[in-house]
Amino acid sequence: MSATQWPLYEVFIRSKGGLDHKHVGSVHATDANMAIEHARDVYTRRMEGVSIWVVPSASIVASDPQEAGSLFEPARDKVYRHPTFYEIPEEVKNL
Repeated sequence: MSATQWPLYEVFIRSKGGLDHKHVGSVHATDANMAIEHARDVYTRRMEGVSIWVVPSASIVASDPQEAGSLFEPARDKVYRHPTFYEIPEEVKNL
């Protein structure tokens, strides 16, 4: 079996200073453990991360950008979710 026949995994890295994982690229691997090892070798050579996630690319489902209007339309009805309706006390400097 060649590397191009191995499943494709998407790689997400959490950096030392961040709290969220960011997509950094993809790797081919026979299983998730091998994908983590490949991701470590390829994407964290300079100790850039503290956590690695790998997800089989075939498991990712995405919305169609051409359908964004109808997909996100229901959110427009929920104006209470927008922060413009809330008063922020003076003592609160940052949210």
